[in-house]
Amino acid sequence: DYDETLAKVQAMVDGYPGLYRDVQTYLKERIREVLTGSSHPVVIRIYGEDMAVLREKAAEVSDRLSSVEGLKDVHVEFVTEIPEVEVEVDLARAQAYGIKPGDVRRAAAYLIAGEEAGDIHTANRTFDVNVWSTAANRNSMSAIENLMIDTPDGGQVAMSDVADIRIVAVPNTINHENLARRIQVEADVEGRDLGSVVANVKTALAEIEFPQGYHPELIGEFAERQAASQRVMIAGLVAMLIIYCLLRVSLGSWRLATMSFLSLPIALVGGVLAAYFFSNGVLSLGSLVGFLTILGVAARNGIMLISHYQHLEEFEGEPFGTELIIRGARERIAPI
Repeated sequence: DYDETLAKVQAMVDGYPGLYRDVQTYLKERIREVLTGSSHPVVIRIYGEDMAVLREKAAEVSDRLSSVEGLKDVHVEFVTEIPEVEVEVDLARAQAYGIKPGDVRRAAAYLIAGEEAGDIHTANRTFDVNVWSTAANRNSMSAIENLMIDTPDGGQVAMSDVADIRIVAVPNTINHENLARRIQVEADVEGRDLGSVVANVKTALAEIEFPQGYHPELIGEFAERQAASQRVMIAGLVAMLIIYCLLRVSLGSWRLATMSFLSLPIALVGGVLAAYFFSNGVLSLGSLVGFLTILGVAARNGIMLISHYQHLEEFEGEPFGTELIIRGARERIAPI
């Protein structure tokens, strides 16, 4: 049973505190990833330059959205700070020893991060040769401070004498979009329709002040749905115009084409009622395909019915009037 299985899976992941989780189908997750780059229906992407300011505003947005009804698991993108060794060359002291700043940086890179020094070619294969210090040295601040750097006069000097060495907190990742740094606030929707929730989210964002050079952007499933709806609306209007012109060509009369065109929406009433009672008022992709099928059948039957009226009047001498309408309907309704 699908619902029972889903409830068991949800209960299992809910048993692990401190985790943000979202149980969903593979197809749904893939579609969201492709459309927005995130697997969440509501995503607020904040752009700016300074990561500290971005994280501060993201936390403020997250706190504000936590009070929006219908949103659950509101959280900031998983960007955390990690310790990193920072070596900042003191230009004056380095110049006193005749050492270039690049020499200091390269020595620090060799010791802490490792650097490629060359290649070995053997048996049609190439292997990189990397220079790196032992774990005991690269994990020791005193070893880094006491790293000896060659001077132009043949002597050596400790790195701590020409650079300031310290441990600083840096983000574990920095994401860029549109030539700017960004951070995301993500949330799932439950218990309310997506449109109403997004309207409240927009109101909450409007109440938050962002420094100059920083701005939020609401993306996610709703934004993509709006863009898709706009494209469908434009395509639909173009299709309706083409259908109207084709009806004119088929029936040979603007009046008959208009009458047939205006009667088409009536054919969709049954489909609307079916969707309302059997799909809880939700129009799925399958429902839309069904509506297109109904529309096509209704247009075909309308054209054939009016064409039969024209045939009775022009070729069988039936005068236009009630008898013509009744006879034409009687002869066409049975085949339909």
